[in-house]
Amino acid sequence: MSLLKQPPDLAIVSILRFVGTQAGADRAWMFEYEPDHLRFRNTHEWSRGGVGSFVQDLQHVPVTMIGWLHQRLSAGQAVMVNDIEALPRSAGPLRAEFMRQNNKSVLSVPVFFESRLVACIGFDAVETPRRWTDEIADLFRCADLIAAARYGRPSVDVVGNMAQAASGALIYLRRANSVRGTSLNEIVGLRSSKDYTEVWLTDGVMVLDPRPLTQWLGLIPPGWFVRIHRTAVVNHQFVRDVERRDSGAWQLRMHDLKDLWPVSRAGRAELRARLGI
Repeated sequence: MSLLKQPPDLAIVSILRFVGTQAGADRAWMFEYEPDHLRFRNTHEWSRGGVGSFVQDLQHVPVTMIGWLHQRLSAGQAVMVNDIEALPRSAGPLRAEFMRQNNKSVLSVPVFFESRLVACIGFDAVETPRRWTDEIADLFRCADLIAAARYGRPSVDVVGNMAQAASGALIYLRRANSVRGTSLNEIVGLRSSKDYTEVWLTDGVMVLDPRPLTQWLGLIPPGWFVRIHRTAVVNHQFVRDVERRDSGAWQLRMHDLKDLWPVSRAGRAELRARLGI
């Protein structure tokens, strides 16, 4: 009814206030992804009296900060965190942010529109831990209504906007004693290395990143990268040669890198489509 009576932005705040109060949350919020999924921003928030607001802090934040959460949202999962301290090492930046906000429990539900992840809504418990269960289904219904009201307008060139935004977007990598903002145009490929990921760059340097490959799969925008093996993803614009061995095995020569990158049978179909072969 709020969505029918009010402009979408006001209605969303009304919805967050209502569902947050009914669920006994201390804070209810919504964040939206930028088109390339490399950054997000907190757009709407309701807080119980005396509970701090962080909406101004979370603007154009790299998705890498919530990479562990983003990976699960991309799969359409609701995420309930009841023990902030128990989050895995790969969720370190997210854990630090939750602790900064003094969160005891957090519930997050993805918002999809036309099969694309566009936002997330959720609850925070600040005063005492909470375990939300029955509220999850209701929050999914709210997510569907919000998506229809906020994004159900004449379509725009999403793919074009993503490509334009991604070309200038940066992913931050630790290199020696510094952190370097790296464009997607500089990333030749990614290879799994146990709990880490080898990030190979156009200058021939390999950066060992602490995020696992599964987390990177949720960070890189669709259309740029191809998963050629369960342990490897490549930027298809840097494929120089495809070598087909007598044994039937495929290997790629990537940019100016010395090592060849093996292609699994499962990875060949998408690679063929991207390269037009």
